[in-house]
Amino acid sequence: MKNVTAICRVTLKQLGKSACLGSNKGTVFASSRRDYSDSRSSNKEKRIIITGGLGQLGQGLAKKLRSKYGRDNVLLTDIRIPDKSIVKQGPYAYADTLNYDAIKEMAVNHRADWLIHFSALLSAVGEANVPLAVKVNINGMHNVLDVANELGLKLFIPSTIGAFGTDSPRNPTPDVCIQRPKTIYGVAKVHAERMGEYYHHRFNLDFRCLRFPGIISCDTKPGGGTTDYAVDIFHKALSNGSFVCNVAPDTRLPMMQIDDCLDATIKFMETDGAKLQQRVYNINSMSFTPEELAQEIRKHIPNFEITYAVNPMLQEIADSWPDVFEDDNSRREWGWEHKYDLSKLVEYMLEGIKKQMW
Repeated sequence: MKNVTAICRVTLKQLGKSACLGSNKGTVFASSRRDYSDSRSSNKEKRIIITGGLGQLGQGLAKKLRSKYGRDNVLLTDIRIPDKSIVKQGPYAYADTLNYDAIKEMAVNHRADWLIHFSALLSAVGEANVPLAVKVNINGMHNVLDVANELGLKLFIPSTIGAFGTDSPRNPTPDVCIQRPKTIYGVAKVHAERMGEYYHHRFNLDFRCLRFPGIISCDTKPGGGTTDYAVDIFHKALSNGSFVCNVAPDTRLPMMQIDDCLDATIKFMETDGAKLQQRVYNINSMSFTPEELAQEIRKHIPNFEITYAVNPMLQEIADSWPDVFEDDNSRREWGWEHKYDLSKLVEYMLEGIKKQMW
């Protein structure tokens, strides 16, 4: 993360000593933001960068945004080599969020309006490598936060049910309550929430954040999250008719089908900021246990069997998370509505995975 001295060096060259000397960090950022914003096109098309774009959410969101704002206006980025099919769908670039200068250069060259930051290590993976999770989930977040603030971008950073802990109310869990998570993933997300709210208050950064439940998609494989059993179960149900679950049968967690998640993100980003009473919101569509999910799957695969080999680390994480997310503020203030309930989710997953298999 760049410090105030580094920022002032740039500003001194552009604006003269008076712009930095005797001014605070917010004033310096505001000056850079005005200069940059004035140089951009005033048309209604949004130019968007997505970090961590090869994960569960990035590709789907890029597809939806490109259909709305144009193929070349949405830049998908990650640190991995993409499949040729991904490159054919639209522009792709290497982007390491630990490199502040590279992120800033990319945002300027793309003439970005929005920065959507998905780069993160998920809960179970983060616990297995805490130092790396600190670098990616905290240091990388600070870099995109400062780039967005300096250049005047609208910034979206998702949060999670993992931002809550055992001291939080669990049924339901409101937008504002005690959090105190017990994973580095959750700690980093609470840090991002608070920093984003502070930058909005202090520097007028248009920061926006949605706390996602477990996201379920037929297009991506489990990626190291505690809720990933709810993806893997469908693959196993269709391939061999049975599944060994690593959390207990009565573990209730909030979940959401991926299109609901992506549509909510776009709607939230497009909402007039004057309508938003806060900068961080819960969204939810359903909550279920592994046993309830298995019962719904049996409506389509009657002989499906589920057994349990509980992973203590994953169970401890799951037991610290909400049972039910309260999202009344999202529904009232910016019109959030979900389309998928449990039965529609199961139909979507089974049909989608069947097509991939056959």
